[in-house]
Amino acid sequence: MSLIMPDGRLKSPAPAVRFASQLHHYGQRPALITAQGTLSYEQLAAKVAAVAERLGPERRLVLLQAENTVEAVIAYLAALAGGHPLMLVPADKPAATESIRRAFDPDVILSTGPGTGEPRIDELRPGTAHELHPELALLLSTSGSTGSPKLVRLSHENVQANAASIAAYLRLTEADRAITTLPMSYCYGLSVINSHLMRGASLVLTGTSVVDPCFWELFNRHAVTSFAAVPYTFDLLERVGFEQMELPSLRYITQAGGRLAPQLVSRYARLGGERGWELFVMYGQTEATARMAYLPPELAAGQPDRIGVPIPGGSFRIEPVDGLEHGELVYRGPNVMLGYAHQPADLAAGRAIGELHTGDLARLHPDGLYEVVGRLSRFIKIAGLRLDLGRIEQLLDEMGVPAIAAGRDDRLVVAVPRETDTTVLRKVLATELGIPRGALHVTAVDELPRLENGKPDYRAVLALADPAPADPVPARAARKAQARGVRAILAEHLEVPMVRDADSFASLGGDSLSYVAASVSLEQALGTLPEDWHLRPVAELERLERAGRPAPRWRRMFAPMESSIVLRAVGIVLIVATHIGLFHWEGSAHVLLAVAGYNFARFQLGGEGAARLRRQLGSIARIALPSMAFIAVAFLLTDDYSVANLFLLNALIGPQEITTEWHFWFVEVITYLLVCMSLLLAVPAVGRVHRRLPLAYPLALTAFGLASRFQVIDLEVPNSGPALWLFAMGWAIAVARGHWQRLALSALAVASIPGCFDDPPREATLLAGVLALIWLRSIPVPLGLQRVAVWLASASLFIYLTHWLVYPPLALLHPAVAVLGSLVAGVLYWALVMRVMGWMRRRGRRGAQDPADSDRALAVRL
Repeated sequence: MSLIMPDGRLKSPAPAVRFASQLHHYGQRPALITAQGTLSYEQLAAKVAAVAERLGPERRLVLLQAENTVEAVIAYLAALAGGHPLMLVPADKPAATESIRRAFDPDVILSTGPGTGEPRIDELRPGTAHELHPELALLLSTSGSTGSPKLVRLSHENVQANAASIAAYLRLTEADRAITTLPMSYCYGLSVINSHLMRGASLVLTGTSVVDPCFWELFNRHAVTSFAAVPYTFDLLERVGFEQMELPSLRYITQAGGRLAPQLVSRYARLGGERGWELFVMYGQTEATARMAYLPPELAAGQPDRIGVPIPGGSFRIEPVDGLEHGELVYRGPNVMLGYAHQPADLAAGRAIGELHTGDLARLHPDGLYEVVGRLSRFIKIAGLRLDLGRIEQLLDEMGVPAIAAGRDDRLVVAVPRETDTTVLRKVLATELGIPRGALHVTAVDELPRLENGKPDYRAVLALADPAPADPVPARAARKAQARGVRAILAEHLEVPMVRDADSFASLGGDSLSYVAASVSLEQALGTLPEDWHLRPVAELERLERAGRPAPRWRRMFAPMESSIVLRAVGIVLIVATHIGLFHWEGSAHVLLAVAGYNFARFQLGGEGAARLRRQLGSIARIALPSMAFIAVAFLLTDDYSVANLFLLNALIGPQEITTEWHFWFVEVITYLLVCMSLLLAVPAVGRVHRRLPLAYPLALTAFGLASRFQVIDLEVPNSGPALWLFAMGWAIAVARGHWQRLALSALAVASIPGCFDDPPREATLLAGVLALIWLRSIPVPLGLQRVAVWLASASLFIYLTHWLVYPPLALLHPAVAVLGSLVAGVLYWALVMRVMGWMRRRGRRGAQDPADSDRALAVRL
């Protein structure tokens, strides 16, 4: 049955957000404006109806990878108009998408199409796998862009009512025209879209920053009447000379997303009065669909420290808090959320709360204006003194020092701009607060740490008191792990300057080379790691850290290590010992092919498009370049290798008979597989198939490889053995879920591995390794060997490379000496490569930190 009525309007089959299904009321008025053209409300309504019809009449859970584009707005409105509960994630944050997708299993994924003018629809299933409450309309992350699995459940009425309230106090009309300065995945940015579309106003869609001259050219060309700002936006406005700009069409500026310094509120309110525009300072939370209070513009210059009055339809009360002078601000209104969602089962729940406890401490002034004076969660106690971190930031601001304060009950940490004299400030502040100077850490930074939505990053500030020094030895890092947090561990092992809430090991560029040391350090800090820890946001891992689960008794003698790590460590020892002749145990190299596919699926499949391909090629370079460098040395010192070896091409153009030139076949074949798999996924059609069929895709590759195994086809890469199907099987193992899928993969391994070498012991080793990868999450390792296992697994590729050159002279002494020497040499080469790569990354970051580029990047992230 068609959802489009004869006149082109949408007939919603389910409860819907009214303004999204009534766009046609505004006819030919301009709705969406971009640099490429204008879309009228009538045209927008038709496109929304068409997408809603494609989504179908059955309510389904939809995930939208949102960005400030026409396609994304159409997709958003189509879901709302069709009554489909919608989860919003930022399109440029693959970790957020992966986190939400893993936690809530959407039925449909919407994203911007590749230049088609229409949103892309990826249906993961024909119907829905969920029970969805009839009032549920929208699901937003409380942190704006982190992809936290804790989502706010908003109803159709929440979205409609809040948009109406905002439109009322801003006095929006059809003549208004806003320009996008915030991402639509952030509730503040989304509220701008909602309130303007409700009143038939226009939206100028752009992803450019306020520091870009193109932004202001677009602003004036389309006679924009308003824009939204967070506190950091005003820092950027200072840099571009906003006070001197001629903006005759500007009617008002809105500010939310955190407290703006009172002196700035007064200054911009006065500037607006002089220039003919108004400043609306606003207060809200995602739990209230964006907005709870606003400060009437005529009061902003005289009362800049107030949040103002409740929005139309809302009300406040102040609930006393024991032991505190001020009470907690509690809000009631039609825009208060239904409740939170932590898991898919929560999507069926109805209203769980009637009013919102904001967590803010507030007071009501006699003039009827409310003032927020602190946060319930932002109090610490040092030397018996209760300290309000928000008040400390205000105190420093009054001194002329912008700052972010964080702390716990043994320390206060304050981040200040680089030019601040921290010695003097620390002395003054400690005296003012009456706390021991040793408990106060004042750190000067180039940029005050902020989250993606521009709000202060308190965890990053707290971490400034615990810097993570470079330490290339993973065991030493593991011993320190319990004294350091998750962020410090990831920052050290991945050589990144800052780790944010939304970041994960995978999104930060982690791969199999850095995985081993990072996982062991994190296990020391957290206890047993969850299976998908490498995909989980840092904020979620920190919750596990705080939980502090006690280790079982057996861990006094053994520590669990992930099975893939143990397989790498044991495998490289067996390979080297077999090559040297200490004993004979074949099959481990092919186990490591399966492990390579397993790790590829875990670390290299996040995100999509050009960004994912760049990350994949970077990971390949970290394997290929050190290999080529070492082979070049071997080429110069011996007569065993050819020019083809130098470029990892021997498997393709070298001799087919086994010679010394085949020593590096494993590195060559791994490189070929990684390159081919990465390029294949970069093809849009293939990428869509992979997203829809995450397990069937590697199984199809396995079947293709098995066609070579059973001589149905010839892949024409001699002497490489069953590389493709083992790599693809490892990939399938990584994405398999549940016992039935693991049983199926086990059956496939049992059916395909025996007979592949005509060598039963070798085949038994391979089968045992693959089954261990399928069924064993971790393997107990004696504590005394854990450090050695970390070194060997981390350096396995480098041990394989170097042992061909190291062992021949040492074998004259004894095979055991040759094995030990080869392992040590490989670990040393690995440590050297990691140090050089870390130095190059740090140098690259310093070279890229051009002030203009940095400003633009920060502005865009807002």
